[in-house]
Amino acid sequence: MHPLHVVWFKHDLRLRDHAPLKEALQHGQAVLLLYIWEPTLLADPHYSTRHWAFVRQSLDCLNEQLQSFGTSVCEVVGEVQEVFEKLHAAAPVQILYSYEESGLRITWQRDKAVKQFCQENQIPWRDFQHNGVQRGLSSRKTWVKDWHSYMESPQDQPYLSRLSTVSVSIELPFESVPELLKNLPADRKTTAFQPGGERAAHRYMESFFDQRSAQYSKSISKPEASRRGCSRLSPYLAWGNVSVRMVYQRFRVAMQAGIISKRNLNSFASRLVWHCHFIQKFESESRIEFENLNRGYDVQKKEFRADLFQAWAQGYTGFPLVDACMRCLHHTGYINFRMRAMVVSFLTHLLWQPWKEGAVYLASLFLDFEPGIHYAQFQMQTGVTGINTVRIYNPVKQSYEQDAEGIFIKKWVPELANCPLPFLHEPWKMTAMEQAMYGLHLDEVYPKPIVELENAHRLARTRIWAMRQEPLVKQEGARILKKHVVPSRKIIRINAN
Repeated sequence: MHPLHVVWFKHDLRLRDHAPLKEALQHGQAVLLLYIWEPTLLADPHYSTRHWAFVRQSLDCLNEQLQSFGTSVCEVVGEVQEVFEKLHAAAPVQILYSYEESGLRITWQRDKAVKQFCQENQIPWRDFQHNGVQRGLSSRKTWVKDWHSYMESPQDQPYLSRLSTVSVSIELPFESVPELLKNLPADRKTTAFQPGGERAAHRYMESFFDQRSAQYSKSISKPEASRRGCSRLSPYLAWGNVSVRMVYQRFRVAMQAGIISKRNLNSFASRLVWHCHFIQKFESESRIEFENLNRGYDVQKKEFRADLFQAWAQGYTGFPLVDACMRCLHHTGYINFRMRAMVVSFLTHLLWQPWKEGAVYLASLFLDFEPGIHYAQFQMQTGVTGINTVRIYNPVKQSYEQDAEGIFIKKWVPELANCPLPFLHEPWKMTAMEQAMYGLHLDEVYPKPIVELENAHRLARTRIWAMRQEPLVKQEGARILKKHVVPSRKIIRINAN
């Protein structure tokens, strides 16, 4: 068989604005489109069935689009190095194309193994920059300028008409296929999860810029309104159904149209910059998957308690908004940013639990899990960076402010459906007579709070601010600022006229 040009799909499950695919098709050679279901990754606790079902739908969408070109994505189950060895033996690989991935340590180790395999077999590996994140970056001085240059550059649109049918038999025995893949739901239309795929990504993007963005600033902090008013593009960006550049350039079109207020659009666009900023941070210091960014916090001790963790994880803390958020995540894979910050703060500050277990657990629930953003944000909200303002969210205050009518709470905590609004945010304030009157006996129908809020807040505040005064925390803070902070605060504002 003729040598192959292989395009290896990872977190870039799209056909538009795809540099590796464009480059591969320019040479007029046989191109194999490859996706590898990796057992190691499938078993990783950061991921769950919801993620792999999203990938399954994304691949199905690619194949539907590729059908007219007489080809499809070749899907293989196996560890990546083993797959490439089998592939190279069946049909010599001439060039490998892919995007760089700022992922978990296991994907970084996998990529290093692939690099070694390519070097040993003299296979060029064209590994393209993804979404403006730069590998091996030594300074952030020009990062914002570089990011804008990348986002404003022409999209890499492949000439799909050059695709030719390629079939290579490298499948492993069926019995090696994990049970997880055998039982993935093919149709997610009847579920509350967002559907995967490039077409779905563009539907969400168009509806946001055409209509929904008008409510962006008003709804961004509210758990119920954000479900429609926010872009909801995060899972499509995380799995590469759409590129950040495509979203940014669509934002510029919306700004020029002048239909949606510039304030709303600018507010959204600034988050595109932050999106890549945090991934860049992770790319430069990926140890934060396992360690405190600020090493001064290594002496801070938190004792893991399974009872507290499980109450938080399953949404039975006795704090209605916290419980509604966690149950909503189980059912839909999404809550808005403020609520994410609140549930992390509740776990790590008010329950005083270590952050690692919570980070892995929430990753398995977030449909839009993106390692770089996830770990950078988790450490920021946990207060172990030493450079960010520490926010200890009061779940009762947030409940009154962000879900005043209790619509979100009653939707996800049905035990409180008949609870009168004056008690909904603090049901423990009901007397025994009132509980009997409303049929809401605490600890029978709904739990009492698992922690005394005022004391927990005071204790957390005392501990946190004491740590901020430690010499090593200050020293590490200076190091972090020098390494990761961009020199201009203009990163948070984009003006497009």
